[in-house]
Amino acid sequence: MKTVTEMTKRVKLFHNFDEAAQGVLNMISEFVKINTLFIAKNDNVRNQIVKVVNQEEELIREGETLPYNETLCKLSVDHGEDILIISDLAESELTQSLDIAKDLGGGSFIGIPIYFENGDNYGTICGLDKKSFPFTEEHIRLFETMASLLTFVLELDSANQQIKNLSAPFVPITSGVAVLPVMGFINEVRAENIIQLALQKSQDLNLDYLVIDLSGISQIDHVVSNSLLKIATLLKLVGVTPILTGFHPDLALKARSLQMELKDIMIEANLERALNKIGLIVEKRDTV
Repeated sequence: MKTVTEMTKRVKLFHNFDEAAQGVLNMISEFVKINTLFIAKNDNVRNQIVKVVNQEEELIREGETLPYNETLCKLSVDHGEDILIISDLAESELTQSLDIAKDLGGGSFIGIPIYFENGDNYGTICGLDKKSFPFTEEHIRLFETMASLLTFVLELDSANQQIKNLSAPFVPITSGVAVLPVMGFINEVRAENIIQLALQKSQDLNLDYLVIDLSGISQIDHVVSNSLLKIATLLKLVGVTPILTGFHPDLALKARSLQMELKDIMIEANLERALNKIGLIVEKRDTV
């Protein structure tokens, strides 16, 4: 039997909704020995299988999509917040006309919707088998609990993405020029997110220059210095000139102690001087 410590370690490995979804299915599969467990999302047009665990036989494949109106998932969503259990797919009036019921030749189904916190539907968490499966009250409570857990994870995922965007907002200035203000504490995960953002936005906006302003970061260490050098190198490889600004005195001293190789990187004291360097003049106009 797994200890609380072992279960906690597994939860700590969840970095986003996809990882949590796979972890949830794995945990359910340890207690509910149904052939197939899956999580699907829908946009009211298409239903896509996000994660799946098959046991003896592959009944569902990860990534496959079907018209939403032709799925068991739609029946589960239409059923509302309560769990939907169908003991015989071939005999139920709800399912006997669906292709999946015909393909399986019967079988059983359990499903419950996953909602966003505002009440909008994300999709479903479901179980499927070609034979009759004896669902217990414990199974039902487990599905209900995991659906609630995934609602919570969806909100955390959304909030985390918003924090990432706020902590490294990408600001276009004019054609070919943008500013990336970097603020707060930077760890390895956040540094990688900033690198990906810089590369993606630079390509999307067809940039010639990207000004990376460091005046808002709270510390500089090997993670930060290596990330800055990596960003600068990668930007040059895709034809974008990086410019660093905002090295306040303590950051400058720390950068020197880390022996950052900044000799090939354009550095200016502040944003205005960086823009002037590339031919953009900032003028203050009096308001009436």
